[in-house]
Formats: sequence, structure tokens, C-alpha cells
Amino acid sequence: MQNSQVGWLEAARIYTQPRVLAMFFLGFSAGLPFLLVFSTLTAWLTDAGVARSAIGFFGWVGITYSIKVLWAPVVDRLVLPVIGGSLGQRRSWILLGQLGVAGGLAGMAFVDPSSQLPAVALLALLVAFSSSTQDVAIDAYRIEAVITNYQGAMSASYVFGYKVALLVAGAGALFIADFGSWLLAYLSMAALMAVGVITVLLIAEPERELPEPVFGRHKDRLTDIGVWFANAVVSPFTDFFRRNGSFALVILLFIAVFRLSDITMGIMANPFYLDLGFSKSEIASVAKVFGFFMSVAGSFLCGVLVVRWGVYKPLMLGAVLVAATNILFAVMAHIGPDIRALMVVISADNVSGGIAATAFVAYLSGLTNRAYTATQYALFSSLMTLPGKFFSGFSGLIVDASGYSYFFLVAAAVGIPAILLVPVLARRESRAPLS
Repeated sequence: MQNSQVGWLEAARIYTQPRVLAMFFLGFSAGLPFLLVFSTLTAWLTDAGVARSAIGFFGWVGITYSIKVLWAPVVDRLVLPVIGGSLGQRRSWILLGQLGVAGGLAGMAFVDPSSQLPAVALLALLVAFSSSTQDVAIDAYRIEAVITNYQGAMSASYVFGYKVALLVAGAGALFIADFGSWLLAYLSMAALMAVGVITVLLIAEPERELPEPVFGRHKDRLTDIGVWFANAVVSPFTDFFRRNGSFALVILLFIAVFRLSDITMGIMANPFYLDLGFSKSEIASVAKVFGFFMSVAGSFLCGVLVVRWGVYKPLMLGAVLVAATNILFAVMAHIGPDIRALMVVISADNVSGGIAATAFVAYLSGLTNRAYTATQYALFSSLMTLPGKFFSGFSGLIVDASGYSYFFLVAAAVGIPAILLVPVLARRESRAPLS
């Protein structure tokens, strides 16, 4: 529900709420491991003289993040023994994931990739699995901790922390490795997971009814497991379709297409800058550092807009801007390596991306039933990236066949379905009976 009577200053004060502030640190904890098993790790493997073919296989570690929905029901419905009783279900799972990440990173620090590559792979998999488990639990905490209108601010704070962590795990780790060693770099990153651990110990568990124990409700354990499977795995999906009926298919279609435009173009961004004639230092300073601040600005602006307008107007704004900025890239393909043009396009692209991502996360958060928060959100977050990742694989073929201008126009066009679906969703929401 929107609240247009809320003043801009009052809406902006949402960022002073303790749980909104806490999301920055949880976002940092979630973002830190990501590059350490991807681009930063590949830099270390290259430095260690590992074959490029072997390095390529490390990309499979990232599949862990896309299939987290498979174990999300366990995170959603199982209360951990011992620490689950003292910390609560959500905080205990977050803490377990953080400890797994820290342990995996510390282990990687003491392994030599040139002679112990399988050990590096197993530890990287431990980090990715623990990180994605932490993501599932943090998403559930974020949704359950505040009302729907505050989800934009929670998302913006989380995204800010996440992006800061990407800078630390990317540029920061490389800097430490360059002036020290890879051992010191990965040990430093493992130590920084303490930011998330301390946050978990300080925040309060959301108020919710805990799931019943897995065992002890029936005469035999097989019945207990069957009932648990039905409640943990089947019920989240049947609940979503029960609440939304056949319109659930429209919602799932919207989730699948909303990020098609930005994910499709994203993989070609750096090759485009280089082919246009920009230097690596120009790309780093404008596209990465300057773009980071523009993206954060868009996220924080959207957090205020969601409080003031509700979720659908910012969602439409983000969808339109993301598609429109692809047209700017197409224009830039004809301008050439003009640094001022690059700054304008990067500003527009990152502000629109920040608005779209934050509004979308707020929308997805409002879709979940708090009885199945982690499982349903994991389903949505997996669905929102998989189609874009699939179609982005064809981006190079389009560029080779028709050039960058045509490619960016195609990337803009695939954003049209999302723009058309937002009013459909908003109309249905306005007709829904108040609960």
C-alpha cells in the first residue's frame, strides 16, 4: 500500500531504523564471499600458473547460488539444535553460514593452488554453499523483520552493504595480495566476516511462530519425515498458487522477464567499453568506482520512493529506465570513446539499475507468505536470474553478427514485456480485498 501523505524527509528517516541499518552489515557479510570464489579467485589461480582450462571449470562453483532453492526448505523449516534455541531460527542459520564462509576462506588461504587445486575447489564450494545458505536466511530475516512498505529501504541498505563488500573483496583483496600475499588477502577476508557475525549477535530475531520439530509428532520417523517434506517443500509452492490462482503464472512470468534487459546487456558491457577504445583505467574509474556510487544513489532513492509511493510506481520507473538506458548505449556506439558521454551513460545505467533492483526486491518480498519466507523467496530470486543468464549467452553472437548498436536495441526491446506487465500487476493489487 502506498502512502503519499508521508513527507519526503519523514520517508528518508526510514534509514535511521535499527533494523534497516543492520541490513547494511548483513549485506556486507553476504557480498564479501561472492568475488572470492569468482573473479578474485581466478586472479589468484592465474597468478599461481593454473591452466586456463582448469580455471574455467571454477565457474561451476557459481551454480550453487542458482540452485539454493533446493535446500531453502531446510533453512525455512528446520530449527538448528542448540544455537537455534538461543539465537532463534533465522539468526542461527545466518551465523552458521557466516562461520562456514569464514572457515572456507581461511582454509583457502593455506592451500597452494599450483599443487593442491582439488582442495581449493572443495573449499571454494564450501564457501559458495555457506554463502548461498546465508543468503537464504538473510532474505527471510529481511522480509520478516519489517512491514512491506519498509522493504525498499531494507533492500537499499542491503544492496549498499553488498556493493561495498564487492569493492573490498575485489579491489581490496587484489591490493592486499599485490603488496602482501594471497595468504594474507584471504585471511583478511575471512576476518572481515566478523562484521556479519557481530551484527547477528546484536540484532533481534523477528517475531514469528517457529516450525514444529521434525521428529516426535507421529509413531514412526518415516511419517514424521513425510509430513515435514509436505510442509517444507510442497506447501510453499501450493500456497503460492492457492493465494494467487491462475494469476500466479502471470506473476512468475513477470519475475522471469523483469531483469532480462539488464542481465542480457551486462555481460557485453566491458567488451563494449574496450572495443570502443576506452582504457582499462578509464573503465575502472568511471564504470566501476563512479558507477558504484550512482548505483547506490539509485537504490537509496528507490527506498524512499517505495515508502512514499508504494512498490508499483518505482517498479514501473525502474523497468522503463533500464530499457531506455540500453538505447543510450546504442547511441554511444556511434559517438565513440568520449569520456563525458561514458559518464552520462554510466550514471543513467547505474541509477536506473539501482532503482529497478531495489523496487524488484521489495516487490518479491511482498509476494512471500511468512510461513514459507525462505523457500518462496529463494524460488523467486532463482527465477529472476536464470532466464537472463540463459539469453546473455547469445549476446556475443548478436554482437558479432550485427554490431553493438543492434545488440543494445535488442536488449532494450526485451525489457518491454516487463513494462507492460507492471500495470497488470498493479491493477490486480488494487482490486484485491483488504486482509
